[in-house]
Amino acid sequence: MREIVLGTAGHVDHGKTSFIRALTGIETDRLKEEKKRGITIELGFAFLDLPCGHRLGIIDVPGHEKFVRNMVAGVGGIDLVAFVVAADEGIMPQTREHFEICSLLGVRRGLIIITKIDMVEPDWLEMVEDDIRDYFKDSFLADAPLFKVSSSTGAGIERVKTGLDEMVAGSEFSEAYGPFRLPVDRIFSMKGFGAVVTGTGISGRIKVPDDICIYPRRRKGRIRGIQVHGQDVIEVEAGRRTAINIQGLETNFVGRGDVLASPDSLQPSYMLDCDFTYLKSNDKPLKNRARVRVHLGTAEIMGRIVLLEQEEAVPGDSLNVQLLLEEPVGTWPGDRYVARSYSPVFTIGGGAVLNPCPGRKRRRFKDVNGEIFAAYGAAPDELAEFHLRESGFSGLTFNDLEVRLGVFGKRLKKILNQPVSARRILVVDSERQWMIHPDTLAMLTGRVLEILAVFHRENALKEGMSKEELRSRLYQGIDNKLFQLALNGLVKSGQIVQEQAVVRLADHVVSLQADAGDMHDEMEALFRDAGLKPPTRREILAHFSGQPEKLVWDIVDVLVRDGRLSRISGDLYFHARSLRVLEDNLREKLAADGEIDAQGFKSLTGLSRKFSIPLLEYFDRQKVTIRVGDKRVLR
Repeated sequence: MREIVLGTAGHVDHGKTSFIRALTGIETDRLKEEKKRGITIELGFAFLDLPCGHRLGIIDVPGHEKFVRNMVAGVGGIDLVAFVVAADEGIMPQTREHFEICSLLGVRRGLIIITKIDMVEPDWLEMVEDDIRDYFKDSFLADAPLFKVSSSTGAGIERVKTGLDEMVAGSEFSEAYGPFRLPVDRIFSMKGFGAVVTGTGISGRIKVPDDICIYPRRRKGRIRGIQVHGQDVIEVEAGRRTAINIQGLETNFVGRGDVLASPDSLQPSYMLDCDFTYLKSNDKPLKNRARVRVHLGTAEIMGRIVLLEQEEAVPGDSLNVQLLLEEPVGTWPGDRYVARSYSPVFTIGGGAVLNPCPGRKRRRFKDVNGEIFAAYGAAPDELAEFHLRESGFSGLTFNDLEVRLGVFGKRLKKILNQPVSARRILVVDSERQWMIHPDTLAMLTGRVLEILAVFHRENALKEGMSKEELRSRLYQGIDNKLFQLALNGLVKSGQIVQEQAVVRLADHVVSLQADAGDMHDEMEALFRDAGLKPPTRREILAHFSGQPEKLVWDIVDVLVRDGRLSRISGDLYFHARSLRVLEDNLREKLAADGEIDAQGFKSLTGLSRKFSIPLLEYFDRQKVTIRVGDKRVLR
């Protein structure tokens, strides 16, 4: 069982740090300024070994309103909260805000600690206890155990230890599944060791000398050493307060708010789809695109909150939103966040991340947005299909789906087995583990058929369309394997025919209209009569002046395809019969003389270099002759 983390919460000067000192004997205020002012500014850490055999990690958070951002950074990874209220003051402003933050971050278990009981009369203490119970009556702390203590005299401290022991012993905190993640709350450098980051792991486990990555910067390093509560360990799991020494990482490349995680386990994004609760304690509506401070893990990021379904939120509303952040952040579905107003600064709401890397949404498509957010609550296999459908022709890799679903490795493979077998998910490239949704393939094949139909209408005399031209007319940047998958499916279903690099519809037949038929015969006669001095491009177009140029060259292509003409080079064509006669004469000449040079070929044919050189090269390509120096011999 992993270590359980206890966090404190409560108003400034209500005795959180003193309570921890009395409970553990550890002083969590380490800064000179903290000791001078007598208040906690930064996060403090301690631990308590319980009789049940488990070690309780403890995070002490600041209570002052100026340091709520630090408080949120500490509460993000806790399992239990010790809610501290001073007997001489009772419920105060930061009591309320800390409680709201704990609720928004999904804390569901805790205990209530009334401190400074030595400073009040019994009647006053009883009244404060009633007020506290009344305040927490409809919350996760409604039935929480309540302890009254004096940190200065030690009264009640042993009862707290017993209560904590019972809570932890009866808990079933399983190890958080998935790759390792640790939101960084502190970074420093040790001489001879290099960069050290600290934080509380929230998932997975890591060991020396694993590779590690800092997000969102994607800076990679290797773990050189790990410490838990000052003790060197080889491996650490989620839930433990951890210090990690990283080889190959400079301290200026990492800071509070970054996440130390297994490589490829996060995909930083500037946008998040989230649910959002606008707290009842707010005194005015929240407008669309309000600028807010978003707290995720140990990070505070400025951003705007886009209300996708309404113009403004009223206190108490629960709604779907998209957060547009000013810096990228790496999260998983289910991660909790807190939103605080820009100025003046106070907590306004929060919720859970539903999609850690969505596309941008348009507010006017309310029905579409509603369907998308409804899909986020689907079963994992259906959610995987949804994400693939949304990704379109880009598709998603196995790793992409891991991050979007927050499910990894063998668990995700098991989830995908059935939809892949049923072809509700298509694996396009097994090496890259790249997948698409069947609707995407259907859209692509439909587009292929449309393009071919238009091409045949506009090019009735052409047998088909080249694969490369077809691909260039499809959606920009279409993956070649996806393109070939679409063609293979259409060939298999008998809708298209693919002959080498040419593609056509299965029912396409080259047919000449009456006027084109006359041009076809006239064109062949023009080349046949010209013999070894065929017409040039200009002469061909002049001969058929008045006819569309495209039709003229389409008919030339038909004659080439039918074997009546042969293309020698560029726009140089010869009638096939003239070439056969010339080939016979060339073979006879070579059989008699054994070889022929360019001048001899000119004498044989009576042609200029304009025709003779291309013809010699043509016969080389046809494997009739082979060039040896400046001469040709029979191959």
